[in-house]
Amino acid sequence: MTRLRRTATAAAALAFTAAATAVLGFAGPASAHVTVNPKEAAQGGYARVAFRVPNESDTASTTKIEVTLPENAPVGSVSTMPVPGWTVATEKRKVDPPIEVHGSQLAEAISKITWTATGDAAVKPGQFQEFPVSMGPLPKVDSMVFKVLQTYSDGHISRWIDPPAPGAEEPENPAPVLTLTAAAAPAASAAPSAAVVSSPDDDDDDEGNGLAVGLGVAGLVAGLAGLVLGGLAFARTRREPVVRS
Repeated sequence: MTRLRRTATAAAALAFTAAATAVLGFAGPASAHVTVNPKEAAQGGYARVAFRVPNESDTASTTKIEVTLPENAPVGSVSTMPVPGWTVATEKRKVDPPIEVHGSQLAEAISKITWTATGDAAVKPGQFQEFPVSMGPLPKVDSMVFKVLQTYSDGHISRWIDPPAPGAEEPENPAPVLTLTAAAAPAASAAPSAAVVSSPDDDDDDEGNGLAVGLGVAGLVAGLAGLVLGGLAFARTRREPVVRS
């Protein structure tokens, strides 16, 4: 009986191990990828975003990052923040129609930003690096998809270039996506208050109210005068000697 119980327990353990292996094998480990942070910004405004680049390799370092801006959503003003140990270069392209920025018409826009590590600044295994960018005015589109190439010191290139598909699962090599929301509508100004126009009836009411108030005040004054006179009379009576017959 004991041997039979041991055999059943061992069989159950083997079956559980096989099932777990199959599930884990199909699921596979989720890989980190390049993202843009924050993930949302307002249309028509300026935003400071950062491309967050994790290093996925166990042996090689990330030495170069290339970010391509979307062609269907050009941005007139793009500037980068210095990243210690990294050089930055930009490329431009013609845009038609031109982009209006602060009243000026721009026929060119930044199309690509490339950061290259110098010295020992490469992103090493187990690390990540952020590359900040300021851009605007942001176009009036639902989202901006940035295609990114991540080059490693061993020559391998990770291509984060797949745009998301509505209703579908995340692609194998997803591109960073900045969601753009509609700018908040300006607060409606308060409507001017209507002028108050008095009617004859209102004037009569005002006169009646004024008369009533005047009579009330006069009555109050008369009452106070009476109290004063009564008090004086009472005091005089107390001061006069009583004459007995």
